[in-house]
Amino acid sequence: MSDFSVIKILILSIISFLAAFFWTPFLTSFLYKYKLGKQIRNSKDAPIFYELHKEKGGTPTMGGLLIWVTTLVLALLFFYLGKLFPGGVFEKLNFLNRSQTLLPLGVLVASAIVGLVDDYLDIRRMGSKGRGLGMGYRLIIYTLIAIFGAWWFSVKLQWDIIHIPFLGNYTIGWWYIPIFIFVIISTAFSVNETDGLDGLAGGTLLFGFFAFGVIAFFLGRIDLAALCGVIIGSLSAFLWFNIYPARFFMGDTGAMSLGVTLGVIAMLTNYVFLLPIISLIFIIESLSVIIQVTSKKLRKKKIFISTPIHHHLQAKGWPEPKIVMRFWVISWLTAAAGLILFLLDKQL
Repeated sequence: MSDFSVIKILILSIISFLAAFFWTPFLTSFLYKYKLGKQIRNSKDAPIFYELHKEKGGTPTMGGLLIWVTTLVLALLFFYLGKLFPGGVFEKLNFLNRSQTLLPLGVLVASAIVGLVDDYLDIRRMGSKGRGLGMGYRLIIYTLIAIFGAWWFSVKLQWDIIHIPFLGNYTIGWWYIPIFIFVIISTAFSVNETDGLDGLAGGTLLFGFFAFGVIAFFLGRIDLAALCGVIIGSLSAFLWFNIYPARFFMGDTGAMSLGVTLGVIAMLTNYVFLLPIISLIFIIESLSVIIQVTSKKLRKKKIFISTPIHHHLQAKGWPEPKIVMRFWVISWLTAAAGLILFLLDKQL
């Protein structure tokens, strides 16, 4: 790896941040002009949630556009500029290639478009119970995206090997497909559940992409690391405007697509078993929902005041910024722990 590899990743990250930052006013103007604001669940269906978040009603959503549109435009821009001016700086900054970044970029855009439709239906009170795509439809659509990704790995990349840290590589044949699908779906929906407070999902995702960007870099997959850098740059710009009090929300077009992409990148690095450690917050958020639903069905009692767990803490009286900041600290520590395990595993 040359010194330019590091320079490339850093330059792309900065360009991504600046590009996203400077087109944010146009996005916010568009969202406000067409009244694309978040619809808060009513007091009858979710009384606790309504009391905690009623003042946020009408805040624009679909802010995830800032992240994935910037990433897509930069990927295509440097790809085609590299073709037009071969051998120059544009070709060196290109990070779009078939083996490393085509699939994660493709699923990012595909799942983001689905999320965008879901956000729009929710805003206009259309779809299932006036709240966009129903859970069944969402599960089917994102499963189809995951199946395509699994097919790409198996057929296009001829990949059926999974790495277990400290134990080695194992050929698992067709089992790779259901594992891939489970990872993508669970990560996407876990990130979506985490997207409930200003800056929470964005900050935790930032550490996840940073950790896997470092892993990709050490594995020599510079373009994949560069893609992580571009996402981090645009995500940082999004966070600038999303921290409390948020100017806009991420929406499904951001949360679901970034969750899918993080899962795909974890599979591409073949360090997917570090994903639950690096992104422990997402696991905790999902577990709180699963525990709550199970308890209500079996015991007819709630364990948490409200779920996911960040709403429980909010209902307990924790200020929203305190919850977000502490979850960010946890995410930083778990990302560091995942990187330590990665580096130790590489030395074996």
